[in-house]
Amino acid sequence: DKTEVQHKVTISTPFYMGRHEVTQGQYVEVMKDLPDFKNRAAFNSDRGGSPAHPIENVEWQKANQFCQRLSDRAAEKRAGRSYRLPTEAEWEYACRAGTSTVFYGADTLVGEQANFNGKYPYGGAPEGPYLRKTAKVGSYKPNTFGLYDMHGNVAEWCSDFYDPGYYENSPDKDPLGPPVGVVPTNFGDFFRVARGGCWVDDGRACRSAYRYRAMPATQYRLIGFRVVCELAEDRSER
Repeated sequence: DKTEVQHKVTISTPFYMGRHEVTQGQYVEVMKDLPDFKNRAAFNSDRGGSPAHPIENVEWQKANQFCQRLSDRAAEKRAGRSYRLPTEAEWEYACRAGTSTVFYGADTLVGEQANFNGKYPYGGAPEGPYLRKTAKVGSYKPNTFGLYDMHGNVAEWCSDFYDPGYYENSPDKDPLGPPVGVVPTNFGDFFRVARGGCWVDDGRACRSAYRYRAMPATQYRLIGFRVVCELAEDRSER
């Protein structure tokens, strides 16, 4: 996008990111014991999805609750692992996988490369498929970091509050997003960041740099999430 300017950001601490978006099967396994639990995915097994499809239709708060419940499991504690949503900067670093192109490794995107509205590709690419729903995670080729579906399928919650001008003055090292909410919703809270584009978006909205805002207490059939895993020894080095 000609209105955007790339800038260098340093991520100083190693982190692990989920290879895939969190699936419906994984979400059910972690959250099923909650009194108010139900699989609210729009594309569940009755609607063209499956346990191997990404979870969507979950609020930002529920995504964080998933991370906390997973972190609280005895096996994860013994291994020194904890889980959280990625920061926006971590997400883009992981998506780009060392590239500076519009998408990881290319300046074009066609429907055979990612799950989006292939009738509206990007960069002069030909039209391609449009599934009109999510696809099983890992259905398309990964980036060079081995991460799948960083473009399309479902957009992904990040931990940051949304600020349209944040990166004009953000720290160059480990930016965490604004410390307080910036853009209010109509429900007494503040917009959060979602990244990556989704199954209904055109190619432009799936770019590595494209920033979304979404209401954290709202369910979107367009938004899911993936997790970052931190190890105890890495946290102790901060």
